[in-house]
Amino acid sequence: MIRDQFTLGVSWLFLFSRERRVSVLQQHRLLTEIIKRFTGSDREGRPLIVAIDGLGGAGKTTFVHDLANTLKKVCTINVLHMDDYIVESEKRYNTGYDEWFEYYYLQWDIACIKNFLEKVHSNAQELTLPFYNRTTNTVVNINKVFAANSILLIEGVFLQRKDWRKFYDYTIFLECPLEIRKERVLKRDTYIGDVSAITKKYEKRYWIAEDYYLIKEQPLQQADCIWLAQ
Repeated sequence: MIRDQFTLGVSWLFLFSRERRVSVLQQHRLLTEIIKRFTGSDREGRPLIVAIDGLGGAGKTTFVHDLANTLKKVCTINVLHMDDYIVESEKRYNTGYDEWFEYYYLQWDIACIKNFLEKVHSNAQELTLPFYNRTTNTVVNINKVFAANSILLIEGVFLQRKDWRKFYDYTIFLECPLEIRKERVLKRDTYIGDVSAITKKYEKRYWIAEDYYLIKEQPLQQADCIWLAQ
């Protein structure tokens, strides 16, 4: 019954361009796989955990928004954006470490996130999470409920750290060309300053950390699905 909601006939695909047909079929395969895992896996009463990994500017937020809107026709969907659970700025800036190290190792409380994932796997349905308030630069505890018969979508960068990846039931990596990602972040992150300031920060902090992640954790090789994002 659930799968029938996502059954796509192929007879009408000729109405689209080749690129659009490929996109539709890719979406269909992805949805089919997630639904199969949701309905078929023995999770012992906990949510199905789907990780949406990818580097900065790959389109993760938009992707997970669209995915959640589709999957909510099937069951309860919870979405966690990892950027909402970073630590206070003084713990990740001017620490004496290189900026890329601060971003990769200090931006999040890695052990705290691991503890949260472990509790989800232990069927804990109501959990406390450290939400980062950007206005006040403080972390406040918030309670979230994760129903047993639901899907939890986790979106963010560096999701396939060895500390976290074993807890995911399905992992998607959004692969997007570097030039497209650069163009997006230069338009998006104007809070940093002008184009020169944004580029300088990305070169010293973000892009080095991302290269380190690709080498250290090999996320493309580890992921269950490589989504070709544009």
